[in-house]
Parts: sequence; structure tokens; C-alpha cells
Amino acid sequence: MSPAFRLEQIYKRFPGVVALDHIDFAVNAGEVRALLGKNGAGKSTLIKVLSGAVQQDAGTIFVDEKPISIKSTRDAFAQGIYTVYQEMSLVPELSVAENILLGRWPTIAGSVVNSGRLKRVARTALERLKVDIALEMPVSKLDVAQQQIVEIAKALSFEPRVLILDEPTSALAANEVEILHHIVREVAKQGHAVIYVTHRLQEVPLVADSVTVLRDGKVVDTVPVTEATPERIAQMMIGFDWQRTHREERHADLGEVRLAVQGLTRHGVLEDVSFEVRAGEVVGIAGLLGSGRTELLRALFGLDAIDRGEIYIGGQRVRHPSPARMKRLQVALTPEDRKRQGLILIASVKNNLTLASLNRLSLVGILALGKMRRQAQHMVQEMSIKVSGLETEVRTLSGGNQQKVVIGNWLNNSPRCPADGRANPWH
Repeated sequence: MSPAFRLEQIYKRFPGVVALDHIDFAVNAGEVRALLGKNGAGKSTLIKVLSGAVQQDAGTIFVDEKPISIKSTRDAFAQGIYTVYQEMSLVPELSVAENILLGRWPTIAGSVVNSGRLKRVARTALERLKVDIALEMPVSKLDVAQQQIVEIAKALSFEPRVLILDEPTSALAANEVEILHHIVREVAKQGHAVIYVTHRLQEVPLVADSVTVLRDGKVVDTVPVTEATPERIAQMMIGFDWQRTHREERHADLGEVRLAVQGLTRHGVLEDVSFEVRAGEVVGIAGLLGSGRTELLRALFGLDAIDRGEIYIGGQRVRHPSPARMKRLQVALTPEDRKRQGLILIASVKNNLTLASLNRLSLVGILALGKMRRQAQHMVQEMSIKVSGLETEVRTLSGGNQQKVVIGNWLNNSPRCPADGRANPWH
């Protein structure tokens, strides 16, 4: 069977960084290929090359064994390659049907939207996935899993040869993940080649037919899913057998209480939440989507008002918490949506790494640029951020390296109580 597409010796270099090092990669029609690798392995760049967001420096892309040129997302669409990104592209105020055919609404006489045809085409796209979602429903009223399904239906309306799913389950609860896996298998049954990018290794045997692992911009191996045990995948991702390494068992020496929460309540969201966090302790906050995890951290950081309850930082009660006050008390929050809330995408890595500590890097309003550079460079090395230089725009980094910048920004402020608001902080 000839592959739906094939990459041959794809090479991409950014200043100071080889992102893709002569990649060979192919997926057959009807196959679900899991694409795995740790942060900075090259997954994001590979997807961007296929989707036309980035052009390779060398190498050839083949579709149906014919060499093609992809210089834009429009070119990728024309070749039948469609990507559903982690950050969804739906318009919340529009209906399900309007989103599925966004930018392609059928019209009567070129001016009036043909709502009947619009709904028929959208309904057909959803029926192909064997799901029933009200076509008139505004997307803002759907849960995250339903929105993801609408994104996939929208993609299928383009009749793609290749469907790329970038971390499709990162914001889904367990029952929603199962629904999405069923959808992905249904898409593959219809003859589409699917590339499934994920960090969740436990998902791989449930949805994929085969697995490709990248490391340092190179393909380590491609294996059938039956041979892709978690141990083998982990070894391919990190380059050594982690099970053979010895790690001395250690217990943290817990210090004083850094954060104490008593009876925290925000009506309809949080009810009588109490806990403590000590120096040297990592406390995980678990729960399904909608259970209040994000809302709890937003309330602690002063982003959302509380109705009652008390917050203590280092034994000091914080009255009327606000982000500015919590920052002065060296409390940090890395937000759930890094691109909208945690980064200035068009700004440099240096500027993003020093946002939270500008008060310590300036004198009478004048920034100490040398000190900024040294502080940012130290954090790049400390966090192993893959970047060509400090002036690189942060939007060009992979998702994993962007997340490191978000965390590094707050670590530069020496927080006493860092809080991570992501369901998975390393996505």
C-alpha cells in the first residue's frame, strides 16, 4: 500500500537550533499514527512543515507519491492536509453549523446565506462521525469534548487526505477522551490518514495503529502499536533505559507553612475549601473539568473575588487578595492558557522571562538591560529552553519550550508559593 503522504529527508534549522534533522516519515490511508517525543523533540516543527506554517530548508514532501510544494496553509489545504490545533479555531458566538462551514457558507445569488444547505452539509459532516449535536447551538454552549468534535467535523468537511490532531485530549476528562478516541477511529475507517500527537502515553494503545518517536529532531523508530510498550516508548524518547537507573529514595524535609487556606468559598464554584502547603512540599490538585481546580487557583491569586474564607501567606493573612498584592508576597500563578494569559507572543524570550521581575530590574523606571539579559540567560540554561537566542520571538518556540518560559518567568521572581493552573503543566 502506498502512503497517503511521505516526508523524505526533511531538514529544518532555526538560528542555532536544528529542529528537524533529515526526517523520513510516512503514514498510510486509514492509519492512525501516534507521534511522540519529549518537549523540543521536533513534533511541533514537523506539524508546521506539513501544515504550511513553516517551510523546510531541504527535503521533499510527497502526496500519493508525487512531490509537492507546501509554502502556506492554503497550499496544505489544497493538498488535503488539515490540522486541528490544541488551541481551537471556533467562533464561540456562531452556531455549530456556521462553524463547520466557517468562511464557506453557501449563498443564494451570492449574497444571502442558504441556511438550509448550510445545515445539510454540516449535518452530513457530523453524521460521518456518528454524533448528534444540535446544529443551531452556539459553540460557546458546548463542552470541550463537543467543541473538539466540531473541530474535527469542520476538518472533514474539507475532505482531507491527512488529518493532524495536536494534543486533542489535553483539556478533556476521562469519559470525554473515550468519546474522542471513538471519533478518531471512525475517521481512520473512512480512509483518512491520521497523525495523533500526544504526551499521554496511556492513550497510545487505545487509539493508534503505529507509533513514531522523535528525539532531538530525528526519528528514533516507527513501530506497530503492539510493540510500543510504555517502557519501550519512554526509552526511545529519553535515550536510555530509565528502569535501569538507580534513584536514591528521598523524602523532603518539610518546613514552615507557606500557604494556608481556610473555608474558601466562591458561591457556585468553591465551597469551604481548606488546606495547607509547607515549604518543600508539592501538593497536587485533582478533579474533573468543571470541578473548580482552575477557579481555586484564580481565587488564591486574587483574579476572582471570594465570598468568604481566609488566605494566609507565611502566616500573614491576606485581606482583599489581588494579583499585584500576591506578586509582592511572592506568590506565582502559571495560567491555564499560556498563549493568551502567560506570554506576550510577539515579544522576545528575554522580555517574557523577565516580566514578573521588572521591578527588581529597573531603577527609577529605567531598565538595567544587562541584568535582564543575564537573568534571562541563566533561566534559559536552568530550564534547558531550546532557543536560538534571547531576542527570538517566543511565538516561534515549541509548545513545551513556551511553557518553560512561562514557568521560568515566575521562577525569576523567586516565588515562595508557585501555583500551576494547567491540567497538565508540561503540555
